[in-house]
Amino acid sequence: MSFFALGVNHQTASVELREQIAFNPERLRDLLVQQSNHQNLNDMVVVSTCNRTEVYAMAENADMVLDWLAQKNGIDVKQLLNHVYRYENAQAVTHLMRVASGLDSLMLGEPQIMGQVKTALNLAKESDVVSPNLNRIFEYAFYAAKRVRSETAVGSHAVSMGYAVAQLALQVFSQPEKLTVMVVAAGEMNSLVAKHLAETGVAKVLICNRSRERAENLAQEIAHRVEVEIIPFNELAENLHRADVISSCTGSLHQVISFNDVKTALKKRRYQQMLMVDLAVPRDIEPKVETLDGVYLYGVDDLQTVIDENLAQRRQAAVEAEVMVNQLATQLITQQKVNQAGSTIHAYRQYGESLRETELKLALERVQSGENAENVMKDFAHRLTNKLLHPTSILLREAAQAEDPSYFEEMKETLSDIYSKQRKPKR
Repeated sequence: MSFFALGVNHQTASVELREQIAFNPERLRDLLVQQSNHQNLNDMVVVSTCNRTEVYAMAENADMVLDWLAQKNGIDVKQLLNHVYRYENAQAVTHLMRVASGLDSLMLGEPQIMGQVKTALNLAKESDVVSPNLNRIFEYAFYAAKRVRSETAVGSHAVSMGYAVAQLALQVFSQPEKLTVMVVAAGEMNSLVAKHLAETGVAKVLICNRSRERAENLAQEIAHRVEVEIIPFNELAENLHRADVISSCTGSLHQVISFNDVKTALKKRRYQQMLMVDLAVPRDIEPKVETLDGVYLYGVDDLQTVIDENLAQRRQAAVEAEVMVNQLATQLITQQKVNQAGSTIHAYRQYGESLRETELKLALERVQSGENAENVMKDFAHRLTNKLLHPTSILLREAAQAEDPSYFEEMKETLSDIYSKQRKPKR
């Protein structure tokens, strides 16, 4: 039984193919519950996000896993062959660690992926398709991911607009829990801004959007983390003074926040500082706003420069992270081999104990029947030694007859080392 990682991601497959083999949680739960009764493939975790669908499984061979992935999505296996990557044992462990660490993500070092992998593991556990051995591999991968994030800089620099705005707010304001944030427009970009800022622990998010429905959708997504208020778009100017951080991205052809609007807001705020981020092209905020004392105005170009520099830093840090992941993967594989050897050693010791009991019983019976004790003990030692050494003798003979002579030489050197250590006098 081997550990396999098999799947497709943003590097190997188009979005159309990724859509075809993606799983939503409800459907995946049903499939895994059914799989728990399968004779040959019932130890697996499926990670399915917008950028990847991967199956991690303990199985006899990778084809078994590939067939499952194709069959459950109604796709011909041949259609997947040119897009699927397969890793086994050590390589599969390394791949899982890279995924959990964000080293294999579209956005290098992004933190959300570890939560997604944890969710996938929990879903598989609930469906009763995770063995203790598979669970240990995933727990070790999470440990590796935490090490990567805490001991390298691979995730410490903002490389997305939404994340960059959140980090910028933390640099300008020392107490996020006191901040009120306003997002002007609730599109994809500002939705990410709102989510990232909500995660930093801000006090309140004001959503100002032309469409009430879209504003309510965003509000529902972040309401569990932060207090939310929806503001009609025509009341934008009169509410500016309430926000410490303003992120605007409307897509309007005209500026929606004027110099005079901000000047009035500053006066109402008694000139407490404001961070304003204009993510729109054409711009939403009148450029002259940056001349106002107490206002920090950043545009798309400003943030992109920061992001480009940070991405370069992440790539440099990723080299160090890759080395760490490879070392941790080797440690896990080594530990698994030690554990496997431990069970073999235990079985061999039981075999030895069984031989000892058998020979000792025979020796005691002979002594009780009146035979010479010294002769019986000599015979006992001789018979027990022969039986204990018999398996080793067979292995040595087979090694000597093997086509590869290095096999025998390696065994001979190992035994010689053991003998030499045993002969060393104790001090």
